[in-house]
Amino acid sequence: MILYFSGTGNSEYAAKRIGKEIHDEAVSLFEKIRSHDFSEMSSDNPWVVVVPNYARRIPRIVQEWLMNTRLIGNKKIYFVITCGGSAGNPGKYLKKLCTAKSHSYMGYTAITMPKNYIAMLTTPTREEALEIIRQSEPVIGKAALAIRSGEPLPEPTVTFTDKMSSGIANDLFYILFVHAEKFCAADTCISCGKCVRVCPLNNIRLENGKPVWGKNCTHCMACICRCPSKAIEYGEHSRGLERYVCPEYIKE
Repeated sequence: MILYFSGTGNSEYAAKRIGKEIHDEAVSLFEKIRSHDFSEMSSDNPWVVVVPNYARRIPRIVQEWLMNTRLIGNKKIYFVITCGGSAGNPGKYLKKLCTAKSHSYMGYTAITMPKNYIAMLTTPTREEALEIIRQSEPVIGKAALAIRSGEPLPEPTVTFTDKMSSGIANDLFYILFVHAEKFCAADTCISCGKCVRVCPLNNIRLENGKPVWGKNCTHCMACICRCPSKAIEYGEHSRGLERYVCPEYIKE
């Protein structure tokens, strides 16, 4: 079974592509995480977890869900991480996770996808995104082949910088940057409530028709990138930037 978490569609696209290749079901973790549903799941096939790279590791909300959810049946777990650049050293922490859950760690592969982190980075145009996705196809196919064959995923060489970026830098990133204070809605907001519905942590509510953010944010960028009127901003940085939603899984 393929389990995926996706804020703007990259990991959903990769999960469904792999599912098609290995003839397995792709299940979104969105509602399970949103509703704190840690009920037991079962699969005869190996587990495949497809998630974005958050500060060189898997998202903490996914890590928490995995730690609290019993996955029975097949003991093998593969990880597929979508990222805009270096994946860092997530393998170290994924191995610990699998050991804690008594599962067999089958490695991870990093798939370069369009950048969506509009809070700090520049997002691509639609044409640029489509080209990046096109170039990701061979990597997705190679990962699917290994999973279908039951072979471990070959992991890249880890550098000192990778170790630091997934270690102390990851901790500092969450402390210093992963907050919702800079999110705001312009007067172009149409009060549709989509930002409320796409937040995996129930961190957004409408007050007088405008979104208000709480403190429980994971910086998935779903609210700002999926806003139909592009009314949401993240401080000054996001102004004028393209909003990114995977064009191969959601047609604009």
